[in-house]
This record gives sequence, structure tokens and C-alpha cells, in this order.
Amino acid sequence: MASITFDGIGKVYPGGTRAISDVDIHVEDGEFVVLVGPSGCGKSTLLRMVAGLEEVTEGELRIGDRVVNDVSPKDRDIAMVFQNYALYPHMSVFDNMAFGLKLRKMPKDDIRRRVEEAAKVLEITEYLDRKPKALSGGQRQRVAMGRAIVREPSAFLMDEPLSNLDAKLRVQMRSELGLLHARLKTTTLYVTHDQVEAMTMGDRVAVLRKISGTESNLQQMGSPRNLYDEPLNLFVAGFIGSPAMNFVYGRIAGEGDRVYAEFAGNKVLIDPARLAERKGLADYKNKEVVIGLRPEGFEVLAAAGRDTTERTMEIEVGLVEQLGSEAFVHFTQASPPVVTPELRELMEDQGTDTATLGNESKFTARINPDFAPRSGERATLVVDTTKLHFFDKDTGDAIR
Repeated sequence: MASITFDGIGKVYPGGTRAISDVDIHVEDGEFVVLVGPSGCGKSTLLRMVAGLEEVTEGELRIGDRVVNDVSPKDRDIAMVFQNYALYPHMSVFDNMAFGLKLRKMPKDDIRRRVEEAAKVLEITEYLDRKPKALSGGQRQRVAMGRAIVREPSAFLMDEPLSNLDAKLRVQMRSELGLLHARLKTTTLYVTHDQVEAMTMGDRVAVLRKISGTESNLQQMGSPRNLYDEPLNLFVAGFIGSPAMNFVYGRIAGEGDRVYAEFAGNKVLIDPARLAERKGLADYKNKEVVIGLRPEGFEVLAAAGRDTTERTMEIEVGLVEQLGSEAFVHFTQASPPVVTPELRELMEDQGTDTATLGNESKFTARINPDFAPRSGERATLVVDTTKLHFFDKDTGDAIR
């Protein structure tokens, strides 16, 4: 096994088009790291650089202690799992898994041992004599994984390997990949556009975005919980979390421990503990900021078992989604929607036409289903101001 290090990595295509700029990422030996971001953010390009399928035009790429910028793909000791499985249709499962080992002229007994061991781990032993066309999507993905495992590489590279599976099977395969990594402990670099997949699988997650100049594609890297609780900017805050964080323009007002967040006609008292954590708010008194609150930061007043003084807001309920274990309450507030360059990029990637957003901000609250109001009703929500996030409206940076 080996670590993977991106040191100031950049990629400029012939003609001057820049795809990657100044990326610094270190994947520890045995770590599972996920590269996540919207389409066009460079995550697959970075993976292909490690595989040797894309040229590194700036910086230094290392696998272990060896610089591999100019090392051919076959000499990098990595194994790649593709989105489309890339299985040979005319070969059996056994031969597909053994193909790379045969090219390396490994003894037949060793090939059989490795294939049978991998098949046992992946629970596909009974399919070794079948052709890929006789397998389901999930079984084909296991074969593709088995072909990588038998090589016993220093690192696995996975390029959206679950995207062709249906939703239920993706969830199952996510857990199976996690268990497989815990068992093999092989360094893994995994690419996905699905932030739920990233958060549930990665030891650490690197959030990437498209670049407009020489700024780095890498926006933040950390544990899933760190990205969720402490996003460094609006882009990370808007990308991580499902449903997404709610954003609204607001102001900071008050003195001492009695400091308020004012937005869309509401005025809520910011918890002193949050003020202590966000000392930078002192520089934004009476200035417009972007206020962020995740859906679980709301609660119906009737369900609140804590002090709600000066922390409530009145809403008119729009759509209510009952999901059994929770309910999503959708509502709007009379405030222009927050459409910064960072959030516009996310909205466009999700197919939202920002020109049609109107003059109201949309909110989603995740609440206890036993207290969910009905569509069209008035309701009082309690705002958990220990979980408020604040961002500079010009730079998009988190205020800390």
C-alpha cells in the first residue's frame, strides 16, 4: 500500500483551457478519500492523473515516496474501477478477474488462488463460470471490484462505480464497499458527484468546484462531520447536506450577549455559545450577511422542550412531505433569494433557472412527523440559533 499526494497539481489542456489549478491533497496510506463536486469540477481529471491517463502539467504527483508524473500507467501499481464496469463480454467472470494477472504471466495456481479468494470476499464464487451478460448490475460491479482486488495494488482508484445502479442497490453497495475497505485497508481514492455517497463512505472528503482562473479547485477537505458542521464557504455549505442548507440575507444587531440575527422580518436571539464560537461576527454588526441554517435547525413550537424566548418565527406552510421517520416542511420568506456566484453554480448544476426564482427565499425544515402542520396552515417554528451559520455576502467566506 502507499499514500497519494497532489502537490500544487494543475492541468492545462492544449489551447490554454485550464481544468485544474493548485490542488494540494494528501491521502494517507490505507485511507479512503472521496473527491466530490458538481459536473466539471475536475474530480475525474484528478483521478485520471493518478492513473496516468491524463498528463500532469503543473505540480508534483506522488504515489508513496515516488514521483509518478512521467511514470507509465502500467508501472504505477494502481487498480482502477470504472463507472461502466469495462468487462469483456466474451470472457467468463473468472477470466475477466484473472485477465490482468495473466498479462503479468503469473503462475496459474497463484491466479486461481487470488481469483477464488476475491470471489469469496465479494460473494460471487457461484458466478465464476458465467458471462457478464448473465449477471445483474450489482454482480457486474462486484466482478469489476474483484478484477481490481486480485492485483493487490498499492491503491484503488474508483470513478463513480455505483452511478449505474438503482437507488436501493447503491445503498447496499455503499455499505459493502465500506466493509471491503475495512477488511483490505488499501488506499482508496473515490470520485462521485453524489454528496450523500461521499459523506457515508469517506474517511475524509475533498470538495471541489469549477474554477474561473488560477484559484484552487479544492474548496475544503475534512471529515464528513467537519464539512457538515464547519463549512468554510457558501459553496461547501450549499453542496454538503441533503436537503441543502437554507440561505437568506440578514443583518447582525445588538450588543453583548443579546445579539440578534434579523432576516425577512424575523428577529431571533443568537445563542451566546454561538457568539463565542463566531467571534468574527463582532466585525459585522449592522452589516448585511448571508445567514445559513440547516433543515434540522427548525422545530415546531409544540414539540420544543427548551427555552424558545425570542427564537421563533411565524410561517405559512407550503408543501409538507411525510417520510415516516421525519417530515419536510417547505415554506417561503419575503426576502430576495441568495444567488451568489457560488450558489448559482450549484443551482445551475441541479437544473435550476436562477432567473425564475422571484423575490422570495425558499426554506425547508426537517421536523418531528408527529407535530407536522398541514399545507396552507400557519405555524410557529423555533430556530435553533446554536446552529446558525454566517457568511460574508461579497466573498462567500464563513464568518468565524
